[in-house]
This record gives sequence, structure tokens and C-alpha cells, in this order.
Amino acid sequence: MLEAIFLGIVQGLTEFLPISSSAHVRIFGEFLPSGSDPGATFTAIMQIGTEIAVLIYFRNEIRGIIKAAFKFLAGTRFERGTDEYQSARLAGLITIGSVPIFLLGYLGQSYIRENFRSLWLISFTLIFFGVLLGLIDHFGKKVKEIKDLDAKDGVIYGLAQSLALIPGVSRSGATIAMGRFLGYKREAALKYSFLLAIPAVLGSGTYELLNSLTEPTNNFSALETAAATLVAFTVGYLVIAWLMKFVQTKSFMPFVVYRVLLGTFVAVLLLTGTIS
Repeated sequence: MLEAIFLGIVQGLTEFLPISSSAHVRIFGEFLPSGSDPGATFTAIMQIGTEIAVLIYFRNEIRGIIKAAFKFLAGTRFERGTDEYQSARLAGLITIGSVPIFLLGYLGQSYIRENFRSLWLISFTLIFFGVLLGLIDHFGKKVKEIKDLDAKDGVIYGLAQSLALIPGVSRSGATIAMGRFLGYKREAALKYSFLLAIPAVLGSGTYELLNSLTEPTNNFSALETAAATLVAFTVGYLVIAWLMKFVQTKSFMPFVVYRVLLGTFVAVLLLTGTIS
């Protein structure tokens, strides 16, 4: 139970920062008494907790998006430029942007489970995509808001999010970097990253949760997994509130430095045989 709670804290702290929560859960799992990979199922279920934190924190925006989407499907057409028009449009873009990760995640799930949990791969992706995020954030334009999103950007955002199927890339890191590359402000890129993740994370988490009813998670009971998910929700909510304020005045450079240091540290541990 203590291991599960600890991993829930790790998940909550790292899910929304561009440093890859799945990589941290995988790495820290090596140093726990059980000394093994917590597994993709346990990780995905924990992510439900952090995604519920997103639903609550952005509840007003999400309520507006869902309401406008249902009205649009019922035949209502909104005047261009109105809040409801923007909300309905955003619902469509989130749907479009979620297609790549759903398709790749579903079709490639076996390959991902068997080949994408390598600590060597995680070390590389932490460093490579960390440097990439730093360069794009530094040189990227800062002009676009969420209202400027179009279908093309929605698809590109979705393709970037699908890279998060590889532990170490970071869902938020990939989408934020792509948003900055496309010219969106930090706050806009971060906020859309949160919204875009909702269908993918809840979808994969629910899928893994249903599977766990017949196939238990790697090392944890249902009660331990539930406790980790609850802890991840609580910690994640606090991190969202802090991060939204942080990016208003600060860059992503501290996270870039951290990613490079962590990736290097893992590589050294692998080279010296400390972990395998």
C-alpha cells in the first residue's frame, strides 16, 4: 500500500509537468522494495485520477464545450465569434486531435507494452525531447490563443500527443512543444494540452480498468490501485493550479534541465549495472 501511495504521489506530481509521468513511475518502480516495473495497466488507471483533477479544475470550460457540442449535434448553428461557437469548435478539434492516439494506442498496444518500457529508451527520450522542448520554447513565437486553433493545427497537435505512447516523451511535453512550434502562447499551449488529453487518458484508463477486472495489475491489488489513483488526483489538482500560474511568467527551461539530468542519471545507472 505504501508503494502504491508513493507512486500515486509521483504520478500526481509529474502528470502535468512536461517531464513524463509514465517515465517517472517506471523509473521509481525500480527502486521500490518490490523492485519491478509497476506496469502499463497500473499506470493508466492512476492517470484517471489526474484526469479527473483536470475535469474539476476546468469544469466551467468543459461544461461549456460539452453543452455547445450537444447543441451543435442537435442542429443548432452558432454565430461565428460567440462563446458557444468557440466551444463547439473546440469540441470538434479535441475530437479530431484524439483520433491519432486512439488508433495508434489500440492497434499497437501489444508492441508498446513489450518494447516501450525499456529504461534505455526512456533515458533517450527524456534527454532528446527535453532538449527539443527547450529549443522550441525559446525560439517559438508567442502570438496565438486557443481561439486561433484550426483543423490543421488540431491534427498536428493530435499527432504530437500520440508520441506520449512512448514513456519518457511526456504527453504534456509533446503537445506543449508542438503548440509552441505552431506559435501558441505558453498558457494557450498548456491549457489545450490539458483539454486534449481528457479523451485519451480517460479512454485508456477505463480500458485498462476493465481489463484489470479479469487480469490484475502487475503488483498491486484493486484497493492499492484505488488508493494510488485517489492520491494522484489530489496531488495532480494542486499541481495544475500551480503550473497555470507558473507559465504566466516563467519558461519551461527548469523542466528541460531536469529532464536532461534525469535521463543522464538513468543512463549512468544502466551503464554501471546499478539497474537493468
